[in-house]
Amino acid sequence: MPSVPLPGERAELIERTVAFQGYFRVARYLFRHSLYKGGQSGVVTREVFERGQVAAVLPYDPARDEVVLIRQFRAGSQAAGRHPWGWEIVAGVVEEGETPPDVARREAIEEASLEILDLVPLHSVVLSPGACSEVCSSFIGRVDATGAGGIFGLEAENEDILVKVLPFAEARALLDRDEVDNAPAVMALQWLALHRDELRNRWR
Repeated sequence: MPSVPLPGERAELIERTVAFQGYFRVARYLFRHSLYKGGQSGVVTREVFERGQVAAVLPYDPARDEVVLIRQFRAGSQAAGRHPWGWEIVAGVVEEGETPPDVARREAIEEASLEILDLVPLHSVVLSPGACSEVCSSFIGRVDATGAGGIFGLEAENEDILVKVLPFAEARALLDRDEVDNAPAVMALQWLALHRDELRNRWR
């Protein structure tokens, strides 16, 4: 759910221009906004990485108590000085005419060759509100993980995705050892840790 405004919180867009357009887009925004002490700010200039809306899904097999995680090269992690491969959940960009559940189901097939049998919505969050417009809607997706795993992805998009099935206890251990540094994956695994028994009863 989007943040609920407090009384008096107002922002005004003065101008937006595209500062850079490549594989991604960066726009320059000029704002004014209300101040908690009263009155209004001066003109605030910010560059924003415009990413749009994405959907992410953690595939989970309640009968086998297994999750499906993926790994692929990530330029942002490399640029941040981290190892550029890490444990993630299935995710993709919401294109025009699609809904986040549509994308969760489509990407599960494209990235992991998995059919989502049921979806439970988790969170809709702004991943980096100070610098990026990306909004991520996340889900837990019921799957049959029998025979899952392998290497998938769209060759046209240069995707090389390792898909691995893990017992939930092993995935939880990865999380506890701080070996999962992808925000949607962390949130989804933590949610599952809190609601796993309830979900397994629901999907019995």
